[in-house]
Amino acid sequence: MKKLIVQIPCYNEEKTLPLTVADIPRKIPGIDKVEILIIDDGSSDKTVEVAREIGVDHIVSFPKNKGLARAFAAGLNACLRLGADIIVNTDGDNQYNGADIPKLIRPILEGRAEIVIGDRQVETIDHFSKTKIMLQKLGSWVVRKASSTDVPDTTSGFRAYSRDAALQINVTSDYTYTLETIISAGHRRMGIESVPISTNEKLRESRLFSSIRKYVSRSAATIIRIYTMYQPLKVFMGMGIFSMILGSIIGIRYLVFYFMGQGIGHIQSLILMAVLLIMGFQLIIFGMLADLIANNRKLNEQILTKVRKIDADINKGNSLYLSSMQKGIELIQLRRKTGESK
Repeated sequence: MKKLIVQIPCYNEEKTLPLTVADIPRKIPGIDKVEILIIDDGSSDKTVEVAREIGVDHIVSFPKNKGLARAFAAGLNACLRLGADIIVNTDGDNQYNGADIPKLIRPILEGRAEIVIGDRQVETIDHFSKTKIMLQKLGSWVVRKASSTDVPDTTSGFRAYSRDAALQINVTSDYTYTLETIISAGHRRMGIESVPISTNEKLRESRLFSSIRKYVSRSAATIIRIYTMYQPLKVFMGMGIFSMILGSIIGIRYLVFYFMGQGIGHIQSLILMAVLLIMGFQLIIFGMLADLIANNRKLNEQILTKVRKIDADINKGNSLYLSSMQKGIELIQLRRKTGESK
């Protein structure tokens, strides 16, 4: 029995949530059960009350706003505990078309992918400015290079995860999960596929995209930090070698002046050479130490994945047991009613 859970991170989405939920198909080929979970990220409006009214199956609530990345991670953990075989993430602002969910999960059902990301084809979205389209494409290109993947729309939040993939996802960012999870999945050699999707009419302004400059700077910092976390030796070794080459060039320049009898006037070049060579050597040492730490982090992540799997399997077993108990009670009650009617 395959269970799909659609998780929706929400922050003050009382107006748009009913549209988002109504758009989600409850019957999908290859799926036996579809459930909906919302993560209320400290909403100050009636998001939770509205969710209950429209028949949302599960609600995870934060007492205070923790940000999209934390809400996404909490949703994954909750879905795993609830026994999800496939998890779909969508936004509460009804940006994505729920009718595309069967298309989104198809590569996972067919065993071709572990993660599927919806490609919005940003150049076709009317309310996206030329600047935003250019930045989206540039950012996606940078993430593709950093992750060794071919995802065309790396900031798309319309995604599907297999159970095994979700167990391995760790989010350390407080800002957004979209870029980090792709880089992480790419370095873990997970099967990632993209499918074209459609988007709905814009209902509100993005809360994550308050200003282009802020978004670009925070996204760039996230990409650099996550890439360095997975490839520290390459980053620090490259910086160290560059520093040593630059120091050597300055040193050769000083020697030229020295043999020309002008060495006294270029002592500062000698000092700069020494600083760059020492800095380069230190960066290479830092890279080696960081690489050892990165290897240790990989081992810790493997342990964390196994612990999460055990926890999720225990909760899944408990849920199945409770479900069986409930069905048994309902059957007994039905038999009693049938006996009384006779």
